[in-house]
Amino acid sequence: MTFPKGFLWGAATASYQVEGGVTEGGRGPSIWDTFAAADGKVLGGATGAVACDHYHRYPEDIGLLADLGLNAYRFSVAWPRVMPDGRTTSAAGLAFYDRLVDELLSRDVVPVLTLYHWDLPQALEDAGGWPERDTASRFADYAAVVHAALGDRVNQWTTVNEPFCAAFLGYGSGVHAPGVQDYDTALVAAHHLLLGHGLAARALAGQARPGHEFSLALNFAPAIPDGSSPAHAEAARKFDGIHNRFFLDPVLGRGYPEDVLADVEHHGGRFAAAVRDGDTDVIAAPIDWLGVNYYAPARVTPLADPLSASNCPLPGLRGMDVLPAEGPLTAFGWEQSPSTLTSLLDWLSSQSGLPLVVAENGASFVDHVVDGRVFDAARVNYFMDHLGAVHDAIRDGVDVRGYFAWSLLDNFEWAMGYTQRFGLVHVDFETQRRTVKESGRFLGRVAKANALVTPAEGVGDARA
Repeated sequence: MTFPKGFLWGAATASYQVEGGVTEGGRGPSIWDTFAAADGKVLGGATGAVACDHYHRYPEDIGLLADLGLNAYRFSVAWPRVMPDGRTTSAAGLAFYDRLVDELLSRDVVPVLTLYHWDLPQALEDAGGWPERDTASRFADYAAVVHAALGDRVNQWTTVNEPFCAAFLGYGSGVHAPGVQDYDTALVAAHHLLLGHGLAARALAGQARPGHEFSLALNFAPAIPDGSSPAHAEAARKFDGIHNRFFLDPVLGRGYPEDVLADVEHHGGRFAAAVRDGDTDVIAAPIDWLGVNYYAPARVTPLADPLSASNCPLPGLRGMDVLPAEGPLTAFGWEQSPSTLTSLLDWLSSQSGLPLVVAENGASFVDHVVDGRVFDAARVNYFMDHLGAVHDAIRDGVDVRGYFAWSLLDNFEWAMGYTQRFGLVHVDFETQRRTVKESGRFLGRVAKANALVTPAEGVGDARA
């Protein structure tokens, strides 16, 4: 089960989840600093003030990744570190990423840079945040500054990571920063995030050098109906529409799906007013590949009343519910369904015609360090199954060019604080001691072989 030549094997992180150093190097506060400091917002009162201390320990962390045999690192730049007020460039902030990129290249690791992974400068939130159109323009300015500083060494550029989460969890349900609870506002924020992507992609293309590739990363949750009736198909349509097609279609140049616009029309109309002439053309700026973030499907069922509120906090969802996940589950309670990943990659390839990169895939399990090792067989099996699913898609003819495990390190897992461990490397948050897990060693062996291999004896099942 070999993978294509030149396949990227990597691990991913996000700035607020790993860096720490939130007051160092001139960094300004982000919406996640503010959100995490509020009582009851993050489990256990945790914050990213220290996190994995990656700001100081990045040479060690990159060394671990390289020593495993992984050849790429997907990281995000902290906008408030580069522009503390969201507008004014900090030389010290840029210098950190300058050092980080040089360290990666010195270890023959490909830097895959994401410009936005949810840590909006608080100053821009105070000015209106993503519901304010000007934020999209400020994002394009920021993108151009980072590209001018690092574009001589970084070829892989991702604009926005998971605008779904930034908009619908940050401004809709309010479970993520900045904690706003208003679906109409969330829809406007989603549009401006996509607009920011398009403006940034245009700005980057204008500065591009040979070899540069541009993308964005969307998180997908395929809808699985619990029956075959027209009502079940309608429930799946609604969920797929707002979760997946609302973000994918405009990026592909199709504009916002008409059926989804009808689903969300009752929310007040601010979204319709926010979409101006020419916006969808900007959002459809050309990209070289699509980042695919996949964790689990959603099982859906219809309700008797088509106007009744859904138990799923997403704009436009009425007359349907999301059912409990089916086992086996991860520690997060997410369903493990690798075959769904194959189907998703097949579908995305047919819809987009673009090369695909699995930009995030991974699982949280309960891990323990025993005699200096972490025998996380469940995660090894998870990777075996999902890498097999990726290989099945490649065998179907899908152009998949890379796979990034989430995450390199156990880290600050947003509203769940430090209760969920996704890392290939275990982090003791009291001592900052790193311990490579068996899953990390397994993925490294896969990367070195560029093929799915059997795990070490006693760790995982021999299912390759």
